[in-house]
Amino acid sequence: MKKIIECVPNFSEGRDRAVIDAITAEIEKGGEVRLLDVDPGEATNRTVVTFVGEPEAVIEAALRGMKKAAELIDMRGHHGAHPRMGATDVCPLIPVSGVTLKECAEYARELARRASEELGIPCYCYEAAAFSPERKNLAVCRKGEYEGLADRMGKPGEGPDFGDRPWDEQVARTGCTAVGARDFLIAVNFNLNTTSTRRANAIAFDVREKGRPMREGGKVTGKKLTDENGNVIWKPGTLKGTKAIGWFIDEYGIAQVSMNITNMSETPLHVAFDEVSRAAAARGIRVTGTEIVGLIPKRAIIDAGKHYLRMQQRSLGISDPEIIKIAVKSMGLDELKPFDAAEKVIEYMLEAEDKSKKLVDMTCRGFADETSSESPAPGGGSISAYMGALAAALGTMVANLSSHKPGWDDRWEEFSDAAERGRELQDKLIHLVDEDTAAFNKIMDALGLPKGTEEEKAARKAALEAATLFATEVPLQTMKTAYEVFDVIESMAAKGNPASVSDAGVGALAARSAVMGAHLNVRINARDLKDRTVADALLAEAAEIAAKAAERETAILRMVNDVIDR
Repeated sequence: MKKIIECVPNFSEGRDRAVIDAITAEIEKGGEVRLLDVDPGEATNRTVVTFVGEPEAVIEAALRGMKKAAELIDMRGHHGAHPRMGATDVCPLIPVSGVTLKECAEYARELARRASEELGIPCYCYEAAAFSPERKNLAVCRKGEYEGLADRMGKPGEGPDFGDRPWDEQVARTGCTAVGARDFLIAVNFNLNTTSTRRANAIAFDVREKGRPMREGGKVTGKKLTDENGNVIWKPGTLKGTKAIGWFIDEYGIAQVSMNITNMSETPLHVAFDEVSRAAAARGIRVTGTEIVGLIPKRAIIDAGKHYLRMQQRSLGISDPEIIKIAVKSMGLDELKPFDAAEKVIEYMLEAEDKSKKLVDMTCRGFADETSSESPAPGGGSISAYMGALAAALGTMVANLSSHKPGWDDRWEEFSDAAERGRELQDKLIHLVDEDTAAFNKIMDALGLPKGTEEEKAARKAALEAATLFATEVPLQTMKTAYEVFDVIESMAAKGNPASVSDAGVGALAARSAVMGAHLNVRINARDLKDRTVADALLAEAAEIAAKAAERETAILRMVNDVIDR
């Protein structure tokens, strides 16, 4: 899975559009990140920018934005309603897909280090990137705001984590930046079949982490209870990592519970929906639908769809669009307006921006026509990967059919697990279809490098060796992945729906063909590797997989034929 992170830097300028545009232009430079939102605030004199991309590209874009902000924003004259301590005040990184919060924390620390070393901007690390428990709290890092930095710089326990030094002219201009890592914030509204804001608030207080003040006698009108220090005692709500209030929306004529899910690992979207539904029902109210505000990571809605499939004892090994459809209908995401995943799911928005031509996006006929053309790519490597993907698809199909077979209801989870594994392997092999063509292109790029001087010859030789190694490793990966498909197919031939056993047999044939086809590519590409030690190791590994694949195919076909001949 491609690693995608979100970055939400807050710049201390919300009034001068020319400055804001200059900063965002630097962020977008190169086209490797996608700018999602620019939200300036005049009263706060602050602009919140949101962009996404792969980690390395996001870090580079963030550094460009911080550098431009340092050039254009002088903190000595900055005033606004929002707390701040730097031209780039905060810069959190947020995991979207293929990356953990822990990894994001490491990326944030790298960004903070580079900002201090390359740009001279001192940086505090907060939330998941914090080096000490107290600095997880942004308010601790930003204590005293910009005006308090002169006394904190160079003071043990008070100075920034990176770039700490006595107050100087540069820090006076740029201030400090808080760089952190946090979970993705999901903004969601739950629609209620009531117009009562008071009742919507009551439901919000039931579920939000903060909860509600405790009162004498447990009555709403009772006096708030306090501790020995006079502080109000709170009764926590049922959902960790959430903030919520109730309100009435004139546009729709209904009340809603408006919620921010600040920790989707602790409280996934579907858990919030189910719990708000439970709390509403306890008060005689129904949740009729859900409204996602802004964007959502793919994993949040896929996890929701799988949750409701489990509740129905249905197989989870189906396509992502089908899973999303279940999530949409289960939570009423389309009640107020159509839910378009292409516009609401971050990963799909990024895919829409990718204009590169992909083999896997072609029709079957288009793929065949492209293969039969006089171009050398796509060739046998891509076809091998696609045969492997079809083998995985057949194994997944048998698993899904078996999970719905009448009389086998108690085995649905067994077959669902097999179908999920099949889908995972299918997706990997689909990716390898285009990866094989990319490997060929790397070799052609290396061959096109200049070879006039000795330095150019050496660089060309090194690039060609690296490209050839990549072109050998890709079909080897196809072999490994296609070989794993045998596990799914064998299980389905042995335990799956007998009426579909021939499909498992075809899957075994396709899997072996995928392995053997990719083996040919490994052999022909390894032939050109100059490092024969590496080449021999790759060839030995490939030969072993090929031999095992032939044995697996024979055993599975024997099993299939036994079932057919009964």
